[in-house]
Amino acid sequence: MGLGHLLHNNPDPGTDGLTIDHGAGYDVFGAVFFGGRRGRVYRRLAELSGARDGDHVLDIGCGTGYLTRRLAAVVDTGTVVGVDPSAKVLERARATTKQANCTYVVGVAESLSAADESFDVVANCLMLHHLPEELRTRALSEMWRVLRPGGRLLIGEFRPPANHLGNHLIEALTGPAMANNPLHLLEPMVADAGFAGIGSGDLHPWIRYVTASKPGMGA
Repeated sequence: MGLGHLLHNNPDPGTDGLTIDHGAGYDVFGAVFFGGRRGRVYRRLAELSGARDGDHVLDIGCGTGYLTRRLAAVVDTGTVVGVDPSAKVLERARATTKQANCTYVVGVAESLSAADESFDVVANCLMLHHLPEELRTRALSEMWRVLRPGGRLLIGEFRPPANHLGNHLIEALTGPAMANNPLHLLEPMVADAGFAGIGSGDLHPWIRYVTASKPGMGA
């Protein structure tokens, strides 16, 4: 049994995607997996999101709130809502979050409870690969729905190693979803959802990011 099977649990009753319930273990794994670069990578993701002071931000699949807290530091007088299907992992997020402008709620990416056009920024990192392929387009449709016109989207996903040996190791550690992550589909899916101004790049060691915006006033 790979470490990924210890961290990624059976589907939650509210979603067909995988959930993470072992928050402390996940944070330890993340620190080791990023080789000490996790903080730097996630701060850069917060910058790439385009979030700014006063914005209302949604972090989907927030897990233990690692990205949520970095987004909260960027928006300052704004607010950040972290959403995750696992109530257990949100307990750790709340316990480790000190910022008053962070809140956490149970929810699923493919059926968000947020109102239409209620956020300036929607972000997620290492979330989409937890969803079956048929739910990923639904999740992107939900991201579009809750973004205000001119709102910004950030997606961060795992970038598998290019060599066979490295990929085999990733699969043994985390399972097939990360080792076989179809990154070439990310930008087309974002475009098909209606987003514009699509950009992308890599953050070492493991992240491929895509940024985009919802056409409309205020971009």
